[in-house]
Amino acid sequence: MKKYLITGVSGFVGYHFLAHLNALGEKAEALGLDLKIPQEVKGYSFENVKLNFTEINLLEYKALEQVLLSFSPDYIVHLASFSSVGKSWEMPSECFLNNTSIFLNIAEIVRLNKISCRILSVGSSEEYGNVKDADIPLKENMRLHPSNPYAIARVSQEMLSECYVQAYKLDIILTRSFNHIGSRQRLDFVIPSFAKQISDGVRQGQKEIKLFTGNISVIRDFIDVRDVVSAYFALFSNGKAGECYNVCSGKGHSLKEVIEMFAKIFDVKIITETDPKRVRPLDNKIIIGSFEKIKEYTGWEPKFSLEESLRDVVGFLEN
Repeated sequence: MKKYLITGVSGFVGYHFLAHLNALGEKAEALGLDLKIPQEVKGYSFENVKLNFTEINLLEYKALEQVLLSFSPDYIVHLASFSSVGKSWEMPSECFLNNTSIFLNIAEIVRLNKISCRILSVGSSEEYGNVKDADIPLKENMRLHPSNPYAIARVSQEMLSECYVQAYKLDIILTRSFNHIGSRQRLDFVIPSFAKQISDGVRQGQKEIKLFTGNISVIRDFIDVRDVVSAYFALFSNGKAGECYNVCSGKGHSLKEVIEMFAKIFDVKIITETDPKRVRPLDNKIIIGSFEKIKEYTGWEPKFSLEESLRDVVGFLEN
């Protein structure tokens, strides 16, 4: 029975990772770690996954070391992060500390205690920074130009991963995961924020809804969270240690297009209004990736369309 240790299990990717693991039909054991684990998360039940939880501050080295030694995982899925680009501008120190020191703790504990496991180090498309149209689609061998505190922290985590692979032969696979969306995502992320505002207006009987936004001209590569977790499993099986892989859809959509799709899904007219509080000091204009490399190594490619993802977000909100 394979054993999976999942940091940041309370996030929406954690749930979908467990659901995918369960759907594989093989018995597995998982230990979910987080600073606080809500009752809803503690109530997760999966037929094929023996699941336990531990509340822990991942910055506390000794406590984390005890957990890792006791559980002795085959795989570590490192999802815990300070994941909001917007909030990274407000709290740059906390962002950098969480996205580098936690990973460093994990790597050091695995190295010093000779724990035989494969680690998934999750990075971000934000690492590419502001690029020219000619650079699209983004590929893993391109130079990185991180342009916000979150992206800089992710690049640092990536460099630490590469260092531990080269110097200590740790089995670490790296991703640059693009904007993943789906059910259970926090409302401070752009897609569920839009969906919630529109859904609230619909419940109030409005046919013309005012939507407060940031910059809606930016273009993003949105990928369904179910595709994301299937990519992570594919990398556990066939990814090469020390290599970095884009996890993306290969398609770009502006937030304006997303709003137009929501208007059709909800059957309402949407009027947008820019909220200065939602506008970032610096925003990447266009992010579209290539998934050629991960497909070459693992055979993985995305299955869900953007419309399917948006309908899934809406369906979860309305249930």
